[in-house]
Amino acid sequence: MKLQNLFILLCSYFFYGCWDYRFLLLLIFSTYLDYFTGKKIAAARKKSIKKTWLLISVIVNLSFLGFFKYYNFFAFQFASILDFIGLHADVWTLKLILPVGISFYTFHGLSYVFDIYNEKFSPREKFMDYAVFVCFFPLLVAGPIERASHLLPQVERPRHFDYAKSINGLRQILWGLFKKVVIADNCAHYANMIFNDYRTHNGATLFLGAIFFSFQIYGDFSGYSDIALGVARLMGFELLKNFSYPYFSRDIAEFWRRWHMSLSSWFRDYLYIPLGGSKVSKAKQVRNTFIIFMVSGFWHGANWTFIFWGMLNAIYFLPLLLSENNRKNVNFDDYLSLSFMGKIKNAGNIFFTFFLTTIAWIFFRSPSMTVAFGYIMKMFSDHPFGRPNVFPVDILLLILFLVIVEWKGKLNHFALANFAPKYFVLRISFYYLIIVLIFVYSVKNQQFIYFQF
Repeated sequence: MKLQNLFILLCSYFFYGCWDYRFLLLLIFSTYLDYFTGKKIAAARKKSIKKTWLLISVIVNLSFLGFFKYYNFFAFQFASILDFIGLHADVWTLKLILPVGISFYTFHGLSYVFDIYNEKFSPREKFMDYAVFVCFFPLLVAGPIERASHLLPQVERPRHFDYAKSINGLRQILWGLFKKVVIADNCAHYANMIFNDYRTHNGATLFLGAIFFSFQIYGDFSGYSDIALGVARLMGFELLKNFSYPYFSRDIAEFWRRWHMSLSSWFRDYLYIPLGGSKVSKAKQVRNTFIIFMVSGFWHGANWTFIFWGMLNAIYFLPLLLSENNRKNVNFDDYLSLSFMGKIKNAGNIFFTFFLTTIAWIFFRSPSMTVAFGYIMKMFSDHPFGRPNVFPVDILLLILFLVIVEWKGKLNHFALANFAPKYFVLRISFYYLIIVLIFVYSVKNQQFIYFQF
């Protein structure tokens, strides 16, 4: 086990160093900081001392995150305020390289010290085991955001090859590659074409561009998560599920229980519940909801578009919260018992939720608020029901193929988890079809979107 963990840790450092070896020191420092403060919190007898060590970890971690991710944003906002009141200032800005995965490994470490402080988890003696938890290469740069209570026990016990798990892992990797290479990268081509020149397109084309981006970001991020979970399963680890067919959600509350699940649950446990969660007055529940969504937006990047995206999702969520229907749709199992009219109603709710989400994604994708509002206004005012200027039939058919496969597998851990046609030839042919599509539709120089976060 010790050699297994040493090998994984060295591979993880090599993997991260291939991007920029200089930031390895920051990763190692952040890892040791939380390992050290975790032990100090557990050893302290007074609550005040525990809180002091917790604050040291939080302040240092968030200072690094804030410096690299948000310094220029706040510098520009400060300059804008001075200009507004008639004062001119030359603000010192820095051309900072954002360390890949800093938001993810920072949240890994913070969850560890929070759980120790709340006496939900005991600190680990072996630094190497803890370092594997933080730096495990499949999840290092884009999640999922793991919890120490879930992953560390797996790190601490020996792992053996499991044929069934490995086959399932390969299936998940294959499906993740399809979502990234075939769906996300090809949708990105058309989304970029339309968004970058939106003034020359009619409303129908702009709506199609927004749909392309919706499937781009889903295929990109959930595809990466599938690859990460599949690779981890090959090595005997089970990572937290990060996506659960979010575009089949029947309301916004359900969407956020199925989209980027590890981040949503992190904010729930370490921000929403400490603020009082749902055990406070309605007014405070509304306040907590807006805080969570706006912090989530800010976590994604230093731009007002992300903050507005978070606020818009909070507004979507508000009617469900006030009517106490935010827990109405939880599982997909009830689909099977619905009447015909019930299924029609559910389908309508799914399309409406997807429509709201797609409108919100326009803010996420746009470089500025001006572009986002200009895009939306033109989308609804310039022949929204006309003929699109851009209409790639093959890509739209591939999106339909994705939707059908995921709908068929929606009750499984991932779409191909229990894919087992009766005839062996059909099963193998299906896998080869996906492999061929990956090679045929591969696009060069398309990075993962969430690497920037």
